[in-house]
Amino acid sequence: MTQSHQKSKKVALIATPWPLYNRPSIQLGALKAYLEVNHPGLRIEARHFYLDVAHSLGYKLYHQISERTWLAESIYAALLFPQRFEAVEALFKREARAKPLVQEAGLQQITDRVKERTDAYIDRLKWDDCLLAGFSISLCQLTSSLYFIKRAKQNYPDLIIGIGGSSFSGAVAEIFFKVFPDIDLVINGEGEKPLSQLIEYLQASPALEDLPPISGVTTAQPAARGRGRPGFNQMSDLNHLPPPNYDDYFTLLNSFNSENAFFPVLPLETSRGCWWQKSTLTGGNTPQQQAHISGCAFCNLNLQWQGYRHKDPARVVAEMDHLTGRHQSLSVSIVDNVLPRKSSREVFKKIKALNKDLHLFAEIRANTPAADLVSMRAAGVEELQIGIEALSTSLLKKLKKGTRAIQNLEIMRNCEALGIVNRSNLILHFPGSDEMDVAETLHNLDFALTYRPLQTVKFWLGPGSPVWQNPKAYGIRAIYNHPHWSHLFPAGICRSLKFMILAYRGDLGYQKKIWRPVPKKVALWQKSYDELQHEALKVPVLSYRDGREFLFITQRRYRADSIKHRLVGTSRKIYLFCGQHRSFKQIYRQFPAFAEDKIAGFLKMMVAKKLMFQEKDQYLSLAVPVRRQD
Repeated sequence: MTQSHQKSKKVALIATPWPLYNRPSIQLGALKAYLEVNHPGLRIEARHFYLDVAHSLGYKLYHQISERTWLAESIYAALLFPQRFEAVEALFKREARAKPLVQEAGLQQITDRVKERTDAYIDRLKWDDCLLAGFSISLCQLTSSLYFIKRAKQNYPDLIIGIGGSSFSGAVAEIFFKVFPDIDLVINGEGEKPLSQLIEYLQASPALEDLPPISGVTTAQPAARGRGRPGFNQMSDLNHLPPPNYDDYFTLLNSFNSENAFFPVLPLETSRGCWWQKSTLTGGNTPQQQAHISGCAFCNLNLQWQGYRHKDPARVVAEMDHLTGRHQSLSVSIVDNVLPRKSSREVFKKIKALNKDLHLFAEIRANTPAADLVSMRAAGVEELQIGIEALSTSLLKKLKKGTRAIQNLEIMRNCEALGIVNRSNLILHFPGSDEMDVAETLHNLDFALTYRPLQTVKFWLGPGSPVWQNPKAYGIRAIYNHPHWSHLFPAGICRSLKFMILAYRGDLGYQKKIWRPVPKKVALWQKSYDELQHEALKVPVLSYRDGREFLFITQRRYRADSIKHRLVGTSRKIYLFCGQHRSFKQIYRQFPAFAEDKIAGFLKMMVAKKLMFQEKDQYLSLAVPVRRQD
């Protein structure tokens, strides 16, 4: 076996189901590009196996499965533990209720098709000339990766298998190796540097027991495990990363017949980490041993990084130009957890200068200035996910968002004015929220009805989040694995491991009770918005036309006649001035000739008619211009 490894000229990087099928894996693409630069004599294969499964099942069925974590994890759990099929199927049926294609296919038929495809794929791969097989495991990929690893080890017991990804950030490796002995090593944090160093040592000596300590790598070998700690071994400057290499994904896609062809979305990163979140390691390698993390209370998306880093604007634009040109695709998803705070406007101005008709998606904070949104829209940003999360300022404070409800409404308004699709969330059942938070949410929803609806999501507890670190502050008495894992894994595994989706004992029953009216109101919001948009061919629900000396406001209503309003003179000026939220003092200073009591009366009337929103002494005009502002 030693001789075989010494002649190895290949590293396999594998992504199993269930990521979005219509985009290459940025994890695989980034690693492949970096390793090719640093190991020019080594062949790096990025195997987007999830695309192969999507092609086999059909894209629509695959997509419905991939949309729900428990549906996705149940498919391969039934293959990993066939004796637990009934328990898995019970969870599968519950999760498939709103997925007609999944219901129609059923667990048995889907698993049969997936098993046939997976086993055939594993059997035809040449593993004997593979130095290392690395699996990137993130959301919805745990059971599929474990099944793939188990079958690969059955065929090639000497194959060295490593895992990494967000699902294993801070994992207790020693326990994991005992539960899943087919795994030889775990990469902690981002993979470029530790994986490159690991390959260098394996090329010199393929025996894992001879492996020296590598920061960011934990092995199953007891002799090596105690030397040093995993820690982070990450890039200090992201500008030194080459553009991700997606060639293998497109080679596979181009092998399909024309009926199964599509134009993929290209993932691109401009930063890693979150500048709103700050954390300091205390010397340990698990989340429990880290200092408290500031930032959004519910978030654990940055466990695999220490600190925040971003690329220079010129570098970002060069990568976007390179990727869209090489793969002849104009759809790009910027996968940062949040865009850089200071350089974003420059980035998007440079992107606009590329003169490409791009379709861009990004994630931003709710206090992003309107001028930045204008730059984004001009560059091709058509969709955003904004960190709104709540429409109650008291709840936003508990969520540690650093924003207020009026700011959330303002950015929703600005997206509507610019024609940007806002795909943001409204968190329900957050531990510690109370009836006042819900009452404020319901009240403020009445003012949000003119904009694209938010999507309700139930709070879930993830390890490493501020809530997880300080549960007592949120009324949590005990934390344990989410009960759904007990449907998927045997009891012994569930007792041994801490999974990335947890449950808790606390005030959940109370939360479900007080939040009950909110999803009902949001459902009506969605229904009315869809109907009004359909009727008016995308004309805003609440809009204005400016006549220079006067202003017409049209307030369209669900299954009722529209209301027309006309503002003249100073009233018009005040309304336009409050297109950005303003304090009463700012308004009075701007229009000193208008008596203070008249200003107060006008603002009160506008709020009563739901043409303006008031939060304490702050006011925001809600109508958007009929003519888009880009």
